[in-house]
Formats: sequence, structure tokens, C-alpha cells
Amino acid sequence: MNQVDDIEYVLRILNGDTSAYAALVDRHKNMAFSLALKIAGKPEEAEEIAMDAFVKAFNNLSTFRQESQFKTWLYRIVYNTAITFTRKKKHEFLALDERLIEQYPDPIEAINEFSKEDQFRMVEKAIQRLSSEDGLLITLFYKEELSVDEVSSVTGLTVSNVKVKLHRIRKKIANDVETSIKKELKEEYI
Repeated sequence: MNQVDDIEYVLRILNGDTSAYAALVDRHKNMAFSLALKIAGKPEEAEEIAMDAFVKAFNNLSTFRQESQFKTWLYRIVYNTAITFTRKKKHEFLALDERLIEQYPDPIEAINEFSKEDQFRMVEKAIQRLSSEDGLLITLFYKEELSVDEVSSVTGLTVSNVKVKLHRIRKKIANDVETSIKKELKEEYI
């Protein structure tokens, strides 16, 4: 999935080959759905959001300036569509603040006592317990491997705000895993 291929498809579409859009949809549909699901929380709503976003992207394809990757431009549309959708549903999406990064304790050492599978399970459970906004940022940065600048572009947050949020989210995950470890260790000794 590289930028050149996406640009080639965009150019073909803009030159009249609208059937080429199916390839772009197929290439990006899973991540579009995942992003929408992180924000909306319900699969049915995420499908509707993703479809709306793809329609908006197609209708506005001529505005894509090729200054960023197509996927970043598309994910921004998905993000905005999802936010608009949830606001219409009167769900509250929390605004971020730019307070100083809080000091957290050093990473837990006890995690090394658990197998890699158990460590992975604990981290995955901690990620699942994150808010939709935090889960979205983690997904974009770690699973989609977008840069901080690209995450900023997709979400509309400042670069420094993305960095602060990612730092806080990592600490939340560490604290959640630490709580899980304490719970498991406590159960072991009972």
C-alpha cells in the first residue's frame, strides 16, 4: 500500500476512470471502518460513517493536493465525518487541553515475571479499556504507523497535543497493566 499507487489511482479517477475508485476503497476500507468504530463505538454506525466518508472523498477528490499521503487525507475525512456524526447523536467528544505532562512512576518491573503472551494480553486489555479518542490515537500511531505529524493532520490536533496525549495514553496503559499485575499477583498468593 504505497503512496505512488494511491496517486496513480487518484489520477486515473480524475481523468474519468471512476471504476478505479473501487481499488482505493478496497485498500483503505478496513482502516476507515476501524477509525470510525473507535469514535462511534458501534459497528453499524461505523459502517455508515465509513461509507459517507468514502462518498465525500470521491466527491472532493479534485481538492486532494498530493501534499500529503492519500490515506492521511482520507483518514482526515473519516475522522471529521465521525465527529460530525457523533455530535449529531449528541455524544460528547472531549476537547484536549495542553497542560504540562504529568509525572508518572517509572515503568513497572514486575511485568517481566509474566510470559510474553500474558504481557501482550494485559496490554491489549488495557488498550480496549481506553476511551474512543485515546484508542484512536494509539491505533493511528502504533497500528497504522502514522507519524506524529500525520496523526496531527488526521485529528486536527496540534503536534504538541498529539505528543502529550500519546505520552499520557502510554502512562494510562502502563498504570492499567500495573493494576492487572498487582491483581494477578494478589490472586496468586491468596
